[in-house]
Amino acid sequence: MFADPTTPSPVVIEDATVAGSRIEAVVRVTDSRYLRTTAFPGIAERSLELLPGILRHRCECGSAHGIAAELADTETAHLLEHVALELMALGGSPRTLRGETRWDFRADGRGVFRVTLEYDDEHRVRDAFDRAAELVNELLSAGR
Repeated sequence: MFADPTTPSPVVIEDATVAGSRIEAVVRVTDSRYLRTTAFPGIAERSLELLPGILRHRCECGSAHGIAAELADTETAHLLEHVALELMALGGSPRTLRGETRWDFRADGRGVFRVTLEYDDEHRVRDAFDRAAELVNELLSAGR
């Protein structure tokens, strides 16, 4: 589940903690250029091309413009949250499972996010986090 520290990746999952039916991953965005998706025009569209089911996601962060607009202007770790949830759904998990992305740069350091996902299968959620990190890194690389 953890990234190879010798490979420079913009998004790295450093740790994960399971508590009940939720898992919290500590996600580090290694370079401030990658903190927000706005730095990568078209990343939301490319994400939706790869995983069109994300269009069915809802987000409680207050965006009145829908998930596509939200993903075009959000934290990169938030994009990772939605990619992981969609991968879980494609793997057979219920679409009712929820996620949350939060951060406290003062406590954890700049670029550290905590992404929490509900899950029904621990193996599936861990695989989804791994694959989501790979996909987000690929999307970021394509947008450079």
